[in-house]
Amino acid sequence: MKKFSAEFKLKVVKEYLEGSLSYMRLAKKYDSLSDESIKNWVKYYQKLGVEGLKVKPQSSAYSVQFKMDVLHFMKQSGSSSLDTAIAFGITSPALIWRWNKTFQEK
Repeated sequence: MKKFSAEFKLKVVKEYLEGSLSYMRLAKKYDSLSDESIKNWVKYYQKLGVEGLKVKPQSSAYSVQFKMDVLHFMKQSGSSSLDTAIAFGITSPALIWRWNKTFQEK
């Protein structure tokens, strides 16, 4: 997956928030983007500001207890993977989805 700078993400987010283009049109404009990525950036920006757009180094392994706490929060609150990721400072909502799948298989 391609990494984008916080400056680039902010440019795209601001363009969306100005209302000139939809997620899909922005994705087409910036060829290498998906509308889902833009939607996630907007949500991170709205919740955490510019800090939410910064590329963070890959985190070390999360403990089993932390993963269980995250999944419990998501289930109890009815939050999406994205909202849960934002709440716990996890950069990838897909990571939470994988944890959920792994724990359901056990």
